[in-house]
Amino acid sequence: MRFRLIRAAGALALSFLLASCQILGDGTSVGTVSTGVRPSLTSDIGAREHPRVVATYGGVYKDPGAVRAVASVVGRLVAASEDPSQSYQITILNSPAINAFALPGGYLYVTRGLLALANDTSEVAAVLAHEMAHVTANHAIKRQQRAEAKQLADRILNDVVQDSEEARKAIISSQLSFARFSQVQELEADAIGVKTLARAGFDPYAAARFLRSMAAYAQYQSADASSPGAPDFLSSHPSTPERLQIAVKSARQIGAPGIGERDRDRYLTQINGMLYGDDPLEGFVRGRSFLHKALGIGFTVPPGYILENSTEAVLASNGDGTAIRFDGADVSSFPSLVDYMKSGWINGLLPESVRETTINGLPGVTGAAITQGWSFRIAVVRIGRTGYRFIFASRSPNQRFDTDFRATVDSFRQLTPTERARLQSLRIKVVKTDPGDTPRKLAVGMSGVEPSRRLQFFSILNDLDPNKPIPEGTAVKLVVE
Repeated sequence: MRFRLIRAAGALALSFLLASCQILGDGTSVGTVSTGVRPSLTSDIGAREHPRVVATYGGVYKDPGAVRAVASVVGRLVAASEDPSQSYQITILNSPAINAFALPGGYLYVTRGLLALANDTSEVAAVLAHEMAHVTANHAIKRQQRAEAKQLADRILNDVVQDSEEARKAIISSQLSFARFSQVQELEADAIGVKTLARAGFDPYAAARFLRSMAAYAQYQSADASSPGAPDFLSSHPSTPERLQIAVKSARQIGAPGIGERDRDRYLTQINGMLYGDDPLEGFVRGRSFLHKALGIGFTVPPGYILENSTEAVLASNGDGTAIRFDGADVSSFPSLVDYMKSGWINGLLPESVRETTINGLPGVTGAAITQGWSFRIAVVRIGRTGYRFIFASRSPNQRFDTDFRATVDSFRQLTPTERARLQSLRIKVVKTDPGDTPRKLAVGMSGVEPSRRLQFFSILNDLDPNKPIPEGTAVKLVVE
């Protein structure tokens, strides 16, 4: 979190063009359709949006080993792709998020978070083959055209149809159609990508392996790991179980397990030492605590909450439906924090709830709000010109909601010089296993994770069964300071 303003308009513009992916799948043959767009338009769009993508995702990550790991597969994939004449610009983004996407004109992106989760070259190749398929099939342009047509249809329905219920049903039908169009694009890219992967000589089962790792990591990050939640029928991606099943079926059509190159040892050697998790400029998540070295601040959330850091804010949630947002704002133009709290930035603020307070020697203010079925608890703590803001939200507030709010706010403090000096970035460390090594034994050396979750984290990061011994000489990843 850098406390900088991110313009939502730019993100919305990109949402029509980015083909954000969660990995591969189908094995059927699908042809491409002409979009009727002039050839230079796709390159123009990609070139225009590229700087915005880089800025939104933390800049370019320039680790030499990571660059080599990606570059080593590109030539082979291009030669085996649907259009070998297409050129590509591949950028590694300095983001811990696990993501990959494409822009028109051959602009491909993978995050360092994705590279950290991958365990061999074939898994990275699977992701890139899928993104190349989005480019050769002109998916971003077709998605934008379809989105524009959908917006026009929805506006006409709202303006013309008098029966509001009929209009609502028609709009929902339009949304479902657009979502399915996006899903079809993903499956089309799956089909092309898996075949490209195999033609390039890589393990076609890499798609299924990486999909399983992503699903396991997503569950690990969930505050309620026992409940995956209801499927989102407006999602642009087919469900994970569906795609996993298709990925395995597609690979089996190519050959039995064991075919193709995986290259685990060389890949892990290349990403050894790579930055893991938050960039130092964004602060660090350490278990249930958020610590920012440059700003010299920190706080801790109660048990049951999962923290997530981003460029805009620190977010957290628990299994009971409580959400937390922590960010900062310039409050220097307000005579007092009470004036700032009442300045209109909070919808539904209850004026009588606003109270001045002191948090660990720092001036603060608290308040409550109710709007659109949500209850909020808000606190602002001031250091210099900056007001550090905590916003708790729940549809079903109870005693724990208030207790968790107070405990979190009361934990906010300024770090000591010693604490700031000791804060170091997390990095990937690759080691070879010794005789008798087990996931449980190696997980003890993991940093940045609560002790109770280290074994699960280690097993997911290395795609290993937590209950089975590891063969001697196996390369594995540790996360260390």
